[in-house]
Amino acid sequence: MTEIVVDFLSGLTIFTMLLVMLVGLFGMVIPIFPGGVIIWLTAFIYGLVFGFNGWGILIFIILTVLMIASSVADDVLMGARARKEGASWWSIILSTIAGLLGTLFFPPFGGLLAAPLFLFIYEYIRLRDHNKALKVTKGLMIGCGWAFIVRFGLGVVMIILWGLWVWSNRG
Repeated sequence: MTEIVVDFLSGLTIFTMLLVMLVGLFGMVIPIFPGGVIIWLTAFIYGLVFGFNGWGILIFIILTVLMIASSVADDVLMGARARKEGASWWSIILSTIAGLLGTLFFPPFGGLLAAPLFLFIYEYIRLRDHNKALKVTKGLMIGCGWAFIVRFGLGVVMIILWGLWVWSNRG
């Protein structure tokens, strides 16, 4: 009887961890949301509770690398695309700050509106050209789209790897 209760609680714990990971995954729609970190942290807690035995430590190392990559994807892809279209470094830095503040004060989508709006206004003032400012802003938004695809894809891979870790521990 005790073994049945332990198995039930273990399964419930793993199911709850999967739900938390899915919240992290679908939260990645918001650029500043640390979905990769949430998935990684849940896997870390899984390792603490169920052990890093077997393939666990290798999978956890891979999850750590993927988490770092998903955290960096926003800055690199969004900034690189805007820069490629002619944005100044100052406008990228300040629009990133505007995005952070927008997300903090008007969650969950304030940052999605604040960053491109601020970038457009700053670039319009700097360049005095509506079309160039719009081109830079479009670059930022395209970079945002690619960043989401990369983050979301990495999140899916992280959850699949964690599932393999869970599966390897069940045997």
